[in-house]
Amino acid sequence: MDARDTRRIFDRAASTFDSADFVHAVTRDGLLARLQPMTVDAATVIDLGSATGASAQLLRQRFRGAAVIAVDISMPMLERSARRRSWFARRPAVQADGRQLPFANHSVDLVFSNLLLPWVDERETVFSEVARVLRAEGLFLFSTLGPDSLAGLRREPFADMHDVGDELVRAGLRDPVLDVDRLTVNYRDRQSLDRDLAAIGAGSCLDGQTGSLDVELELVYGHCWGAGQLSAGGEFRIAAGRIGRRNK
Repeated sequence: MDARDTRRIFDRAASTFDSADFVHAVTRDGLLARLQPMTVDAATVIDLGSATGASAQLLRQRFRGAAVIAVDISMPMLERSARRRSWFARRPAVQADGRQLPFANHSVDLVFSNLLLPWVDERETVFSEVARVLRAEGLFLFSTLGPDSLAGLRREPFADMHDVGDELVRAGLRDPVLDVDRLTVNYRDRQSLDRDLAAIGAGSCLDGQTGSLDVELELVYGHCWGAGQLSAGGEFRIAAGRIGRRNK
């Protein structure tokens, strides 16, 4: 999908998103748990793909005094996010496509992105933009879905985490670490699944399914670090062996 299609989908889903965002809540909690032991001195934080602002609200609690900027392609989503703040609070929000961020080079300390990547075909473009805006030693923390997600229900699998790691390195980010959790969601019937998918902006992926069903999700979490300026040759090189995998 191009940016206009994606924007239209999330514009329509803004009013219903919070009613079915439980998978987003699981991955949001997973990201915040992984962030907890890290030492990050953050003055500027971007919540990339912020949707209705639940993550941005928690990031403001984690980084008190920091500028936490909600970034989403959908203005109705950002308007929903604005309702989470008190009337006297000023919270920055920016409507933007993750493939073209309106921020200066090396101006951001943390980019937090919860389940944006499953919606983006050009992941490496997003990663390049993150690498551009992230300061040296800044942190990129994200979640996405792995290829085992919706197995048998989806024609094309999501990206393998090793491919994602390679893309991060090529984009100029360093020391990527990825790990996987699994989540099973039981639905009593297809209609219940369709309703939740529609609420978050996703279409139905089933044909002729009847009765209850278990939806398997492979939840991929990752983090990596900003590299600062690229070399004069426009390359950032890293040994493949430095692409780590977080042990449980």
